Amino acid sequence: MAGIVNYIKESFGELKNNVTWPTLAEGQSLTVLVAVFSIIFSLAIWGVDSVFSKVIAFYFEWIN
Repeated sequence: MAGIVNYIKESFGELKNNVTWPTLAEGQSLTVLVAVFSIIFSLAIWGVDSVFSKVIAFYFEWIN
């Protein structure tokens, strides 16, 4: 149990003293960037999925 408590204390110390945190403005701009790329990527996957769905439906109609 003491090992877990020590690990948590050291983790908090590491985050407090050795991690360089971004500024609020930098964090907001990176959050917007991640959101935009997530939306673009999800739309690309949706488009590919739609095309494959139509191709497979056409194929099964063709062989039937």
